[in-house]
Amino acid sequence: MFETILNIYLIIENDDVVGFKAKAYELGGDDSGKIKYLKEHAKDDYSSAYSFDSPQDRKGKFMPYKKFSKLERQGMQYRLFEEIFQKFDVPENPLICVTPVVDGKILTS
Repeated sequence: MFETILNIYLIIENDDVVGFKAKAYELGGDDSGKIKYLKEHAKDDYSSAYSFDSPQDRKGKFMPYKKFSKLERQGMQYRLFEEIFQKFDVPENPLICVTPVVDGKILTS
């Protein structure tokens, strides 16, 4: 079944989440094949991915990565990706691969 899948980049500078980037694909096959595809393209996709703003508090400070990590452990990080999901018109519970970019370095597995 073809579906929209996403490579999402978590841009971290000085331990703060300062932005997101994302690139979408329409791909068929099983989930493991789709995840493999996203991981294989993570480094190359970064330069052509769309940029999105990261949340800031009332004082204009970015979210510390530590707080993002806590949301991730609770399964709530998806709330931060709503703008991305709307941009690419993905269904509920989309298949995504999140890649951290720490101080300019893309960390892939």
